[in-house]
Amino acid sequence: MPLSAFPRANALVGVGPGQTPTQHRAALRAALAAGTVVIPGVTDALGARLVCRAGFAAAYLTGAGLANAQFGVPDLGLISLEEVAAHTRRLSDAAELPVVVDADTGYGGPVATMRTVRLLEHAGASAIQLEDQEMPKRCGHFDDHSLIPAEHMAAKLVAARQALEDPATVLVARTDARSVHDIDEAIRRATLYAEAGADVLFVEAPRTVAELAQVGEALRGVPLVVNVVEGGKTPELSLAEYERLGFGVVLFANYLMRSMMWAGREALDHLAAEGETASRVDRMATWRDRQDLFNLPAFTAAEAWYDDPTEGDR
Repeated sequence: MPLSAFPRANALVGVGPGQTPTQHRAALRAALAAGTVVIPGVTDALGARLVCRAGFAAAYLTGAGLANAQFGVPDLGLISLEEVAAHTRRLSDAAELPVVVDADTGYGGPVATMRTVRLLEHAGASAIQLEDQEMPKRCGHFDDHSLIPAEHMAAKLVAARQALEDPATVLVARTDARSVHDIDEAIRRATLYAEAGADVLFVEAPRTVAELAQVGEALRGVPLVVNVVEGGKTPELSLAEYERLGFGVVLFANYLMRSMMWAGREALDHLAAEGETASRVDRMATWRDRQDLFNLPAFTAAEAWYDDPTEGDR
């Protein structure tokens, strides 16, 4: 019996036939080149599967969401590289699409950053995001940020590019300079980061439409990220408006997590008050939807096949 005889083995590990990490990275680069990309944030394998099912081109492993949903702590730089790498591996194994990983500050200087990007690349990341805050970092829509010198961040990016093994891996550079200085300094830093090897630029938290337009005009020619934080500091516009302003990546980093928080709280409030769930069955995923999302039919078929691999036409 040939080892590759079972035709649906790839479904058991959550990837389609032939979808290697390099192919996911190439697919992400192609999507970035083709037009505006909407990327939802995810905190777990369930979220990654839902993003894939909804037809998005990529998922974003949100650092803030990871801290909140997996560890129950705020986004204050409390999560370690090893914890992020382990979660990247889980999401990459479960997802059928590219995963963009928020690697915070790179967890140290240039040499530490080299190790960071290598570990995350080995874990399956299609893109790795680095930022110019001092350690420990803070959420970009909090206050009281501290930055490293722009030249130090550029050195990290050069080191990261040199450390990456796959030339298809996308390097994203984020600056929080708008919160510490002004939009002009943010643009100056982003320009320097592009020269240092960043493929995508992320100017965090512009405050007005005019500032968004200024970023889009000054950094034209490089894919730009706008981070949509509902209730945050950046204006909430339509996708068409962001595209018109020059942004090729529209990131909704914690929309899914916050929506699931709301739905979960509502469901638990109902259970606490009513003591039953039958009246809410139309507001839940069906049993079949749940099992299909996690490939139960493929696992069941594999179990049956391997229990008696001599039966039938092999």
